[in-house]
Amino acid sequence: MKGFGLQFITHENGRYSTLSGAEAALHGGCRWVQLRMKDAASEEIVRAGKALRCLCDKYGATMLIDDHVELVREIGADGVHLGREDMPPAEARRLLGDNTIIGGTANTFEDIERLWKQGVDYIGMGPYRFTTTKKRLSPVLGVEGYVAAVERCREAGITLPIVAIGGIEVADVESIMRTGVTGVAVSGAILGAADPVAETRRFLSVLRDWEKE
Repeated sequence: MKGFGLQFITHENGRYSTLSGAEAALHGGCRWVQLRMKDAASEEIVRAGKALRCLCDKYGATMLIDDHVELVREIGADGVHLGREDMPPAEARRLLGDNTIIGGTANTFEDIERLWKQGVDYIGMGPYRFTTTKKRLSPVLGVEGYVAAVERCREAGITLPIVAIGGIEVADVESIMRTGVTGVAVSGAILGAADPVAETRRFLSVLRDWEKE
């Protein structure tokens, strides 16, 4: 699977729609987009999802949808990301098969261990700090939280990719990557920037410099 370094989570603000925001991130070089439309009806998610699928195909990007296992095939998504209160990953795997990417949300090592046993492909772990783009926020982790979780994963022999999420800005990336996580997921920092395309490129530049170390 490609694109773990930088993942973009869709949302809307006063300047960008779900699709135009995603296209800005894709144009900036992001190659992993998760469609998150928490309060939308299924019909709206399908319309946006099919349009986003076309955009991701244009840019050669991986596309996941948030929560809606039942819409993965209709939209043609590469996979689904499941929150802590969504369908169990093992059940999603039974429905979607082995060729579909399934991610899960974690806040603690115990969450990671549970998701690993259920066969997820990657972990989205957060929040790094307080963020307004996520409702019902779990306890903030900070750098220390990721360090502790990664160390316990090593001790347990768990090698799942871990993507940090939650209020992450460009200035945070280097310190976060030093914890041993695999990548970062971003939403507000990109769409809230004066130039989202340039901000995406800034994230990717820091990640590339980190990989060279």
